[in-house]
Amino acid sequence: MIRIALDGPGGAGKSSLAKELAKRLGIVYLDTGALYRTVGLWAKMNDTDPKDADKIGELLGKLNIDVKIENGAQVVYLNGEPVGDKIRTPEMSMYASAVSALPCVREFLLETQRSFARTNSVIMDGRDIGTVILPDADVKIFLTASEEVRAKRRLLELQAKGIAATFDEVLSDMHRRDTADASRDIAPAVAAADAVILDNSDLDTEGTIEAALKIIEDAVK
Repeated sequence: MIRIALDGPGGAGKSSLAKELAKRLGIVYLDTGALYRTVGLWAKMNDTDPKDADKIGELLGKLNIDVKIENGAQVVYLNGEPVGDKIRTPEMSMYASAVSALPCVREFLLETQRSFARTNSVIMDGRDIGTVILPDADVKIFLTASEEVRAKRRLLELQAKGIAATFDEVLSDMHRRDTADASRDIAPAVAAADAVILDNSDLDTEGTIEAALKIIEDAVK
């Protein structure tokens, strides 16, 4: 078995890279960020402030999150219903950042993620996989890029899904989330001490994949 932790800020291309690496390596991909976005969606559906720990804690008692691999892709279910792209909006990015700072949410999702890794060769992407979720991962990569490059990528993703947004809105949201994630008291989004930093600001998709595969190859020699 192999466990790969792929961390980094939003818009660096973690999900796309993780999915492709999983395919090429023949392992399972678990998008952990989707789990936090799903908690955020549940908060919004219940008109709850995502920073209100007491109310969010109460909501968790009525929440069931299930992850299934269907047709080779991860599908997240919220109380039996697939969340689809409802969790992929800039608003849900901010909700995810807010709820992920709450200890009750992190505890709620921690065992879900670790148990998945105990029974599968897996690659997980998120903000604190290598530092908190899988501190003993076989490979740790911190994928990053400049804010401007990441904002352009995220905007293209949103536009491809028919979600209206402007570059300035996406850049502003990204900057706020980067700041919030990196400065939070609980599991800040920073690179693990033993992670390999991969800056793909000047790399295309294939170049990023090849660079990541080389890091993995070197780590498991």
